[in-house]
Amino acid sequence: MCYSAQIWADFKKYERFGGTLNITEFTKLAGWTKKKGNWVKVVPKAMRRAMIDATSGVLDIGTVEMARAAEAEAVALIASEIGVQEARLVEANAKLASPKPTKKAENDRRVATNKIGAGKKKLEDMASPASADGIDRIWPGYFAPVMISDPSTGARIVAPMRYRCRLPGWTEADEIEKPGTYNARRDKLATVWRKVFTHNHGVMVVDRFYESVYLHDLQQRPLVPGEREQSVEIMFTPQTGQDLCVACLWTYVEAAGEDPGFYTFAIVTDDPPPEIAIAGHDRCIIPIKPENIDAWLNPEPGNLAAAFDILDDRERPFYEHELA
Repeated sequence: MCYSAQIWADFKKYERFGGTLNITEFTKLAGWTKKKGNWVKVVPKAMRRAMIDATSGVLDIGTVEMARAAEAEAVALIASEIGVQEARLVEANAKLASPKPTKKAENDRRVATNKIGAGKKKLEDMASPASADGIDRIWPGYFAPVMISDPSTGARIVAPMRYRCRLPGWTEADEIEKPGTYNARRDKLATVWRKVFTHNHGVMVVDRFYESVYLHDLQQRPLVPGEREQSVEIMFTPQTGQDLCVACLWTYVEAAGEDPGFYTFAIVTDDPPPEIAIAGHDRCIIPIKPENIDAWLNPEPGNLAAAFDILDDRERPFYEHELA
């Protein structure tokens, strides 16, 4: 399943559902991902901008300063790489202009030109505003805000979590070997996910999601002789325009070495409704009804029936689709 969603990066909107930001975790995220430019690699742009531009008191000044420092560090790293590649390009051009040009110089010029262009594009994207509607895409490995019940107080808190769940007992090597744990299939919750399901539940608010499907499946036709499979990306949106509280499972990875502890999560999915199946995809998110959020966020450990009842008593909007 190739899944991505759009998240709310305007954290204040989580207040509608009683969520309070876990400031410590957001500050930690900014400081941790500052290293090696990971701030840009794993934090969605709208989420970065919301932290950098926060002025309403939703984040404390220490968190905002840490986020701005992470942004500046990422810009400096990209600019430094551009400088290295520009020097490489000058050297390659000089070699190619000499009486004895080499294939290595040709390759260096090509690689340097491509990397300079990519670096400048990154800087332009970082300097441009986030999407006007305050939402952004996430992909496996990115961080996104997820609402959970605070294990200590029972209050609803919103923490940044990495979109790929590290199962209990797993190491980073296990994740690399089995990288698909961003999708928790409903039919695997009592087996593969048994140490997390009915223990650590969360919700992420989205108003649309995306899937990759084959073009011929979308067009509801067989492949013609000689035709190759072609993937296209589809955006699914509830016809009602409503925000969806998507069911999630989460774990907390304890600190190790220079890395701090951090949250990870997966989105629970099920067989698709007819309109998604007809569009060519075989999975769908599970939106929790607002009146069931408390019960979902505070599961009774081991009570599979109660948890499954909540998933089955889901929101069932009709999903419209269009090419992304």
